[in-house]
Amino acid sequence: MWRLPGARAALRVIRTAVEKLSRAEAENQTAAGAMERAVVRCVPSEPKLSLSFALADGSHKNMQRDQSEPLGRVLSRIATNALKGHAKAAAAKKSRKSRPNASGGAACSGPGPEPAVACEPVVKLYYREEAVAEDVLNVDAWQDGAVLQIGDVKYKVERNPPAFTELQLPRYIMAGFPVCPKLSLEFGDPASSLFRWYKEAKPGATEPEVGVPSSLSPSSPSSSWIETDVEERVYTPSNADIGLRLKLHCTPGDGQRFGPSRELESVCVVEAGPGTCTFDHRHLYTKKVTEDALIRTVSYNILADTYAQTEFSRTVLYPYCAPYALELDYRQNLIQKELTGYNADVICLQEVDRAVFSDSLVPALEAFGLEGVFRIKQHEGLATFYRKSKFSLLSQHDISFYEALESDPLHKELLEKLVLYPSAQEKVLQRSSVLQVSVLQSTKDSSKRICVANTHLYWHPKENCPSILISPQKQNEETISVIKKAETKGVVHGIDLDLAKGVPTLDCISATPIQMPFEVSLLCFQAQSWCKYIAFNVTG
Repeated sequence: MWRLPGARAALRVIRTAVEKLSRAEAENQTAAGAMERAVVRCVPSEPKLSLSFALADGSHKNMQRDQSEPLGRVLSRIATNALKGHAKAAAAKKSRKSRPNASGGAACSGPGPEPAVACEPVVKLYYREEAVAEDVLNVDAWQDGAVLQIGDVKYKVERNPPAFTELQLPRYIMAGFPVCPKLSLEFGDPASSLFRWYKEAKPGATEPEVGVPSSLSPSSPSSSWIETDVEERVYTPSNADIGLRLKLHCTPGDGQRFGPSRELESVCVVEAGPGTCTFDHRHLYTKKVTEDALIRTVSYNILADTYAQTEFSRTVLYPYCAPYALELDYRQNLIQKELTGYNADVICLQEVDRAVFSDSLVPALEAFGLEGVFRIKQHEGLATFYRKSKFSLLSQHDISFYEALESDPLHKELLEKLVLYPSAQEKVLQRSSVLQVSVLQSTKDSSKRICVANTHLYWHPKENCPSILISPQKQNEETISVIKKAETKGVVHGIDLDLAKGVPTLDCISATPIQMPFEVSLLCFQAQSWCKYIAFNVTG
């Protein structure tokens, strides 16, 4: 049966064509008519523009110039730099000739003619085959598609091409767990970018059927690379990759053009994974993203690293865990795989380290279509992620409980009672608990909105202070006040109470019985005490 190629197949064809073209350009770089690349970055909000190109002597120039500066000054500076580069190259060549040869004699039999004194090369900028006047300002002169000529060398000007501003692979990679590179793009989009994964060839191994050895990376001349069949942003290594390093070749794109490609090699080899995990069975029920009428939510306390590495944690809270299992790099792999496998629409996380949010969770969940917001408390914080195809972030409201207790009339009664117990009052006011409230709007129907409330209340096994002096009902009232202001159409609570055993966690995420100007139909399923899922229909 004939089928039209999908978007993935189309991107694969484009990527292959781009890489073939890049290789052809590299092979014919010295051919007549070939042009070098001059990259210009010019952003209206910044006073300066940057100009990057390589001179004929091999030196690379990065220039920062005022956008309001006349073009002539830049061209004059380029000519000066080119002349200096020529002089350095000539001096180096003369120095090599004057060195004695291996037998101790002179390198040259005679003095030879002196090289001619170099003159400044002619430097011009052309746009549509016409020279750009030197009094034109930089911001207007350096247009995409213009041609910069330095002597006999021509450069094609690329203004604001897609470019990676950050590209990083995880420090710890395990077989069976997705590898999600951390990347940031300027003037580009990850969905329009091209990715190709390579793995290190085993010593003495013959070339496999898939791919061919790659010599793209100059950083590891002793390593040979085998192309995999993975052309996606995320790569999941298999057991056959254990002991090998990985390499990612990526080309930034914006849907219309591609920027300079970059390559990145892993600093570590692929390690063996733990085998079957407890969440693998649960993933059987969440293989697909829910339809538009349903929303799947997950709430998870992922244990901040600052708490996992204490003596109390190792000996009292988690004595059953091997030391390696509490290491952050190891746990991040498991967390990423578990969260992405639920195909959730909303994820509420507690005890999130700032670095874990930016370096681990954002790259992993973004690769699977989710975007997140973060609220720090003291040493860790709260994170809420939402599926971009279903929601957009309308507004964010973060509420500090102790500030609300002292200033909001809603808690006047509770505050008056706490005054009678100075010790309890002091403990409550010292707590850094916050409520992270995110108001989301449907991307399909702007009249439909939901409010996601995410919090983590204090609890300690040796603490005498009641663990919920600010009651869930009071918290819900605080949340509902925000919901009413935002005119939302539903409510989801992803609340980790961190209470003693026996406390029903389902109550922490159920709809509040307080009268509300909307209906919420809930279908709840609880898999574990630390993980809740909700699918609900919203009706106005």
